[in-house]
Amino acid sequence: MQEEFFTSKQAAEITGCTLRQLQYWREKEVVVPVIGDTGIGRSIYYSRSNLIELAAMAYWLSLGLNFDLASRTLRQIKEQEPELLNSGQGGRFMLLWNWETQSLELVEFNRERAILNLSDGLPVIPVWLDLIYSRVESRLLTGEN
Repeated sequence: MQEEFFTSKQAAEITGCTLRQLQYWREKEVVVPVIGDTGIGRSIYYSRSNLIELAAMAYWLSLGLNFDLASRTLRQIKEQEPELLNSGQGGRFMLLWNWETQSLELVEFNRERAILNLSDGLPVIPVWLDLIYSRVESRLLTGEN
């Protein structure tokens, strides 16, 4: 089966991102689309996994994560579990405060650990890629842009 690609405009409509966000994230190499030279300019196309990456970034930023933390989280997921961005299977993680590093760290979701952290007044940020994947797939199936 041939992979489907989307223009920047389509990617922005599907994921709820602005074209400026897509350009900035491309420049910072957070989400790297396929770029081809056409002879008269550049053609930029996003794959389905790129759409998941864009939607994840937009979601985390809407939660209040700063750009550095959101992009670091996405990078960790791409390194640790790259297939999650393609399959939509599983993909439930959380960001928890790590006292040693004095930063949020990406770990597999564990309800008891999340409740314990919340009870201690520490942040717990859900990173549920399966839900983000489902939302993007739903928009693609319904043609909702």
